[in-house]
Amino acid sequence: MSAIILNETLVCYTHTSSKSRGIFNGDNPFDFATPAILIQLSLCSSLTAILHFFLSPLGQTTFNSQLIAGMVLGPSIMGKNKKFRELIFPVQSLYVSETFACFGLMLFLFLVGVKTDLFIILKAGRRAVFIGICTFFLPLMFDLFLARILMHQLNMDKILHNSLIFVASMQSLTSFHVVVCLLADLELLNSELGRLAVSSSTISGLCSWLLASTIFAERQSEQGRPDTWLLVTYAFAFLLFVIICIFRPIMLWMVRRTEHEKAVNQSYIFAIFLMVLGCSFFGELTGQHYLYGPMILGIAVPDGPPIGSALVNKLDTYVSSILLPIYFVVTGVDVEISSIHLKNFGIIELLAFFGFMGKLVGTMLPCLYCKMPVGDALALGLVLSVQGITDVLLLSRAMELNLIDKESYSIMVISILLFSGAISPIVKFLYKPSRRYMSYRRRTIEHVKPNSELRMLACIYTQDHAPSIINLLAASNPTSKNPICVYVVHLVELESRAAPLLVAHHPGRRIHIHLHDSEHIVNAFRLYEQHDNGMVRVNPYTAISPYASMHDDVCTLALDKGVSIVIVPFHMFFSLDESEESSPAIRAVNRIILKMAPCSVGIYVDRGTLPSATHMLMTSTTSYRIGMIFFGGQDDREALAFAIRMSKCPNASLTVVHFVETGKKNKTSTDSELDLEMINEFQMAAMKSNCDVYKEEVVRDGVGMVSVIREVENSFELILVGRRHPAISLLYMGLEEWNEFPELGFMGDMLVASDSSCMVSVLVVQQQDLIGSDMLGSPKCLVQDSSAVVDVCPGTVLKCG
Repeated sequence: MSAIILNETLVCYTHTSSKSRGIFNGDNPFDFATPAILIQLSLCSSLTAILHFFLSPLGQTTFNSQLIAGMVLGPSIMGKNKKFRELIFPVQSLYVSETFACFGLMLFLFLVGVKTDLFIILKAGRRAVFIGICTFFLPLMFDLFLARILMHQLNMDKILHNSLIFVASMQSLTSFHVVVCLLADLELLNSELGRLAVSSSTISGLCSWLLASTIFAERQSEQGRPDTWLLVTYAFAFLLFVIICIFRPIMLWMVRRTEHEKAVNQSYIFAIFLMVLGCSFFGELTGQHYLYGPMILGIAVPDGPPIGSALVNKLDTYVSSILLPIYFVVTGVDVEISSIHLKNFGIIELLAFFGFMGKLVGTMLPCLYCKMPVGDALALGLVLSVQGITDVLLLSRAMELNLIDKESYSIMVISILLFSGAISPIVKFLYKPSRRYMSYRRRTIEHVKPNSELRMLACIYTQDHAPSIINLLAASNPTSKNPICVYVVHLVELESRAAPLLVAHHPGRRIHIHLHDSEHIVNAFRLYEQHDNGMVRVNPYTAISPYASMHDDVCTLALDKGVSIVIVPFHMFFSLDESEESSPAIRAVNRIILKMAPCSVGIYVDRGTLPSATHMLMTSTTSYRIGMIFFGGQDDREALAFAIRMSKCPNASLTVVHFVETGKKNKTSTDSELDLEMINEFQMAAMKSNCDVYKEEVVRDGVGMVSVIREVENSFELILVGRRHPAISLLYMGLEEWNEFPELGFMGDMLVASDSSCMVSVLVVQQQDLIGSDMLGSPKCLVQDSSAVVDVCPGTVLKCG
């Protein structure tokens, strides 16, 4: 016979083997622990995924889907059915289920620690510290004051009366990880509000954990010997010493041994896994919670590649999607809606509402004092007031220590679900970071003043993109009178940390994180800057963020630095053997940058035909030919302005091919007048130059236009084209329907498509759209709307529990 404790009742059952011999040998697999846990894991994961599929478009987070799935499978809904409960969740399987749930939660919180960067606290500004402190202390004071009033003014159950102070304290808690997960689900991690919320929640979350740990330690001391609290403190200090002074140096040694390896040695992962189990066991042995040690150990793990990213890649999906949902079912067992009394529900919900209002006021007051817009302050207050899985975990621990009763626990979990479910869609509606990028000022190459600095922002996804961007910079003709200031951003996918990071690489300043690939890229641009004798000024950055919100880093930098054009590499990489490699995630980022950028954007398709910057600098005889295909419109003017700048280099020659449709009546408009003015200026300059050429090609239809382009396309090392063309013309008819890459426009697509014979590097330029511009969203613009659709690959978005 075996026994387990279920709802404080000792339940005895006949002990059998955990493995079934199969239905063909007369066994019912559901009577055995192993098949039972497998079907439970499958059912919990499937139901969570299905709920998230339907709730995600409504702005609901993954946590809400997991908690609802746990409540559906718990005693409140499906668990009421005796046949379902005995079939899927038999009594003899609950011990194994709880073990898996605890194991999954232990690994989950370890990964939370791995993704947590305590350096955020050190670099958090005064505003973030002020907001974080107010967000914690104001709701705590509100709820404690209200709890005292209710205890003296209302008649309530004795159990609730004794636990009301603890209920009020729990309502004021905030979790850093919950806030980060909400921002990731809403794709706001890289926004201005997101960065402030991450920094502020780190401060308030640290205060919350200190308060909860103090309360739990005090209760354990009351239940044990008088000196229990002191002994637990000594044990906790010893655990910190072991993690910081022994385990972390070992992991740093692992990083040094793996720095130049392609993959992390599996023995290192195994060793870290044993450290996790050892810390958890030590916590249970000394009377601490078994989850504290793994979470602190996770914080001690060196973040980023190779160790941190390897752990997240190996464990994150399995833990979040398979093991964690069973924890919510185990948690849901303690949530019984039928046992809730209306009066108790009203009292606790009143405390929950006051706690919510305290967080909202505590966030908004310092924000408004710092002159933040009211809408942004309200959105930030809502984000910082959300609660999630770590709060459910603390409530569960409080119930184990008899700080709160089971009914209060049920009400508070339901309250967390209701508030988080309402907050997510409201924040999504209130805060749209794209509004910040709208500009009333011209930030284009066409409108840069003569003899002034040109500011550019270059995006780098991999090390292979660095040489091609450097070659394009050299071809952009930086001179002492027309220097170039380039902001280089290495965009790195967020893998082993929860919060995004934007790092500025200042000469001589040490960076606290491992950025091996970025260092190579920065060194390449620094070397080019030194060889160019001060005509190019390089400001390198590294942006670590999920692909879904990576564009926010680019657009924010472009706006803050006042750049005129953003250069992004094409998502397809053409190698020397003419093979092609494609990255759909990079393509999605490029598309949304085209839509959101507060300046002009250029997509550079490098085929290796442009001379290298080294040859341009070392050899004065290196010559190259630039082609510009001109139809008209603001994008073509921007491309022509860039081409004219390039042509002023002594070794460059520019050929402009201007297509004119036969028999078309020229309608006078502002756009056509600007086109004619720029073409006339170039014609006058070409007449004085021996290198620049202007060709006017009169064609009848698209066939004639394509034939002319095919004749000249391989006569250059670089071709510039505009992305959009506003006028409806027979020259373009049907071309947009066969677009393989809508983000390049019909002309760029014609030159780059897989069936094209063009082997020349291409720069596709889109000019900045001002607010109210006729081109913005115009149905006459020959670019398919699909270019605005972000299609991020599975697995590229930060996964949160």
